Amino acid sequence: MDNNELLGLLVQGIVLGFSIAAPVGPIGVLCIRRTLQNGFKSGLASGLGAASADAVYGTIAAAGLTLAADFLAKQHIWLGILGGAFLLFLGVKTFLSPPPDADGQAPQTNKLGGDYLSTFLLTLSNPITIFSFAAMFGGLSAGTGTGFKTGAFVLVLGVFSGSALWWLGLSVSVNFFRKKFSAGVMQWVNRLAGAVIVVFGLMMLWRALAPLIN
Repeated sequence: MDNNELLGLLVQGIVLGFSIAAPVGPIGVLCIRRTLQNGFKSGLASGLGAASADAVYGTIAAAGLTLAADFLAKQHIWLGILGGAFLLFLGVKTFLSPPPDADGQAPQTNKLGGDYLSTFLLTLSNPITIFSFAAMFGGLSAGTGTGFKTGAFVLVLGVFSGSALWWLGLSVSVNFFRKKFSAGVMQWVNRLAGAVIVVFGLMMLWRALAPLIN
C-alpha cells in the first residue's frame, strides 16, 4: 500500500470512529453528566474508555481472531446482563448523587481511572460491534500480507482517533456551560441523567434476557 492509500484508510477510520461514537447512548449520557459534575478531565476520561474498547474490537477484527470474535458473540447474553446491571447501578448512583461542591476541585487521578474503566467495560459488553469491524476489514484485502496488516493497523488507529475526537469535542463543549449551572440545576441534571441511564440499563437487560424468555 502506498501513502495515499494509507491516508485514505486513516480518514475512513476516523470517520467510522466518529460515527460510532456520535449517537447518543448510555456512554454519551455518562460523559455529559460526568463533565458537568466533575469537569472536562472526567468527561474525556470516560470518552477515551469507550474509544479504547472500540479499538480493542477493531484490533480483534483486523487480526482475524475468529475464535475470539465467536466466543464474544456467543457470550452476548451474559455480557448484556452484566452491562445492563452495571448501567442500573450507575443510573441509581447518578440519580442519588449530590451536586458538585462549590469549590470546583478537580477530580482525583483514581477517580479518572474509574471513569475510564467503567466506560471501557460498558462498551466491551456489546460484542456485536465487532461484526461491523469484521465487515469493514473484510473489504481491505483477501490476503494477510504486510500490506493488509499495515492497512488494518492504520484503520484501527483511525477508528480510535475519530472516536477520541468526538469525546474530546463533546467534553469541551459541555464543560463550557458547566459553570453556568447552579447547584439546583445540577441536582436535576443528575436525576435526569440517572433516569436515562437506568432506562438504557433496562433496555440492555431486556435485549439480553428476551431470547431466554421466548
